[in-house]
Amino acid sequence: MFESLKKKALQKHTNKLLAQRDISGVNSKMKTLAFLVDEMIFQDFDKLYDTYKIFNLQPKDVKVFSFLEVKKKLPTLRQNQINNKDFSWKGEINNQNATEFLNQNFDVLVGYYQGKHPFLDLMVSQSKAKFKVGFANTNDRLFDLIMGTSIADFPTFTSELKKYVTLLNKL
Repeated sequence: MFESLKKKALQKHTNKLLAQRDISGVNSKMKTLAFLVDEMIFQDFDKLYDTYKIFNLQPKDVKVFSFLEVKKKLPTLRQNQINNKDFSWKGEINNQNATEFLNQNFDVLVGYYQGKHPFLDLMVSQSKAKFKVGFANTNDRLFDLIMGTSIADFPTFTSELKKYVTLLNKL
């Protein structure tokens, strides 16, 4: 019961952030690329980091941050990870690495998850990224471009993303 109340509070905060979004930089060129990933769906982060080759970026210009619903008991060296315990009822994120990630002015942010996801939706709405890409069946108000590809078909996703980014004159 408390979890559903928390998710409703996060959704309310997300809607508030969407109303305040600055879209002035949406047409800027892509020099940086970031991925916000649901680890339950996708774990092969090396593929994400290797996208710098596809978009003619430097390796340092591709960042990945992941969400894991429940923190694993095993220790991990991964710093770019957040879980549901890092979110307050007011929509505040109590994770320094996540806050730094969201405050970076990425040129393109890809929400690599599907469906309604209150935690990741809040992070996307809080992100300072200029252009946001998501998948079908997500909250379309969060994203500037919705991809119709399957989240499991990474090669098709990257080729489609490159096609649309080129059409939008971001490369």
